[in-house]
Amino acid sequence: MSTTKTAARLEVPTTAGATKKADGKSRVLRILFYVLVIAIIVFNLFPFFWALLSSFRPSNELFSTKLIPNELTLDHYVEVFKDPRFVQSLINSVIVAGSTVLIALGLGSVCAYALGRLPFRFKGPVLYLVLTMTMFPQIAILSGLFVMLRTLDLFNTRQGLVLTYLIFTMPFTIWVMTQYFRSLPKELEEAAYVDGASPLKVFWEILLPLTMPGLVSTGLLAFIAAWNEFLFALTFTITDNMKTVPVVISQFTGASAFEQPWGAIMAASMVVTIPLVILVMVFQYRIVEGLTAGAVKG
Repeated sequence: MSTTKTAARLEVPTTAGATKKADGKSRVLRILFYVLVIAIIVFNLFPFFWALLSSFRPSNELFSTKLIPNELTLDHYVEVFKDPRFVQSLINSVIVAGSTVLIALGLGSVCAYALGRLPFRFKGPVLYLVLTMTMFPQIAILSGLFVMLRTLDLFNTRQGLVLTYLIFTMPFTIWVMTQYFRSLPKELEEAAYVDGASPLKVFWEILLPLTMPGLVSTGLLAFIAAWNEFLFALTFTITDNMKTVPVVISQFTGASAFEQPWGAIMAASMVVTIPLVILVMVFQYRIVEGLTAGAVKG
């Protein structure tokens, strides 16, 4: 009897010590995790933060190593918005990127519906063929696209840029949206067919609204890719009234051939980047809204 009580007394401190040791280890791991998260955030956001501050620095402080400038100025923003090339390039980028997204989502969602829901032979090889189209580097197809645009008389036009941008946005849209269509329950489609709906009506009125999260996220990524594209825009446009924002920013010149207007470049970069940040914030809310609207009621 006494031996059992003695063993019980010895087990209590041992268990308490093990629990305390585990809590201490968990606390250390939690601290290391937060330190790692902070380091990653600083590493990713510091270049953007520095560019933002540089866009407000006076020209004589652009190469200063001080984190906070002595004074702030809007001169660089006034300079870029007084440049008609930059304003026109903003309009071109909005038109080209917006048109690319609308066409990619319109055609891509129809193709994804066929690949994800309709039965036909060689569906798998067709889907992987679409995926392989995104594996070619842009420089490898540059000459072929140049010949195609010259033949179609679309060189140095916005339509030509939209056509070339669809080369990398369309396969991505089809691949992602196919997975969304495949994830939808088959019972919805079968119930619609029983009620006499056609495949096109099933796609437009039932399945497409449920894929709104996929449409929003895919459209956002396609817009960012088209907005930031540089190589095709540089190669297939030659006049200032057709160039997009990345090309115009790269061609900013200073008062002399050996001077780079870093203040104007930073300001223009912020003008180009901030709308994308706003779009991400807005579309994140729409993604949640689409998920809620696409819920199946029991």
